[in-house]
This record gives sequence, structure tokens and C-alpha cells, in this order.
Amino acid sequence: MRPRTRPRPRTAATLRALALAVCLATAAALTTGCRNETTPAWEYPRLAATLDSLSTALAQGCATPDPDHCAARLDHLEALARRAFTEVLDHRLLDQACLEADSAVRRARTLRLAATEQAQAQAQGQGRQDLRHPALEQARRAVAAEQAAYRRLLAALEKVRTTPPPGAPTQPV
Repeated sequence: MRPRTRPRPRTAATLRALALAVCLATAAALTTGCRNETTPAWEYPRLAATLDSLSTALAQGCATPDPDHCAARLDHLEALARRAFTEVLDHRLLDQACLEADSAVRRARTLRLAATEQAQAQAQGQGRQDLRHPALEQARRAVAAEQAAYRRLLAALEKVRTTPPPGAPTQPV
């Protein structure tokens, strides 16, 4: 019969290191291979962040009826919309609804710029700003039309972003 000896400290440390490595490998396999994600990989997180920024800026809208203040807000929306549209193009997600919504935004922007310019010219000619002046009223309607066009563009871009590509799994793994 052999006398019992204690395992050498070196062997015990090796066993602990091996056990730790197995635990880490198992944990890594569970976290990467068996995720229960609710967001599919094809939902383009960068585009989602841009659309969230656009949505937030659009929701804030115009705080005052002053067309100059609203013009600055809408110009900020223009930059966010261009960035979102570029990202949609980068991912090759563009469809007819996006093109039509973008075209509507451009038309509304052109009308808003013309109406704002006319309202400013008439206000300078009269020396005062009457809030019920027809030119200011037209500028306010043009601002509202541009905001509505941005809402349609946002909806079209969001629909394109969340529509799964052909053959993509629609249920989380």
C-alpha cells in the first residue's frame, strides 16, 4: 500500500487554473452563442440612433410661432435627415416610399424658405410684426407642412430599417 501524500501545491494551482479556464470558456459560450436578443442583427443600430435623434428633434418642434426660430430648428432637422438618408443608402435599404418622402421634404423646405423670406420682407417694409399678418400666417403653415413632411420621412425610414431582409430570421434565437 502506498503512503498518502498531499498533492503538490503546483498541481493544485494547475487544477484551479484549468477549472477557471473551463468556467470562463463555458460562460463565454453561453453569452455569445446562446443569446436571447430581442433586436435582430439587421436592425442597423447606428441608423436607429440617427432616427432616434431625428425623432427627438422633430418632437421638440417649434417652441414659438416665430418663423426665424422654427427655421433654425428645421435646418437642424435637415442635417439629421441627410445623415439618416445617407445611412439608408449605405445599407442599400432605399425604397420608393423613402424617395417620395424625401422629395416631399425638399418641396416643403423650398416653400418654407420662400414663405419665410416673404414674411421677413413684408415685416421690414411695415416696420412692425403683426402676428396675424397673412405672410406670417403663410410662413407658419409652411413650417407645419415641413414638419409633417419630416414625420412622413421618419416613418418611411423607420419602416425600411425595421423590415427584415429576405431570408432573415424574424424570431430571436
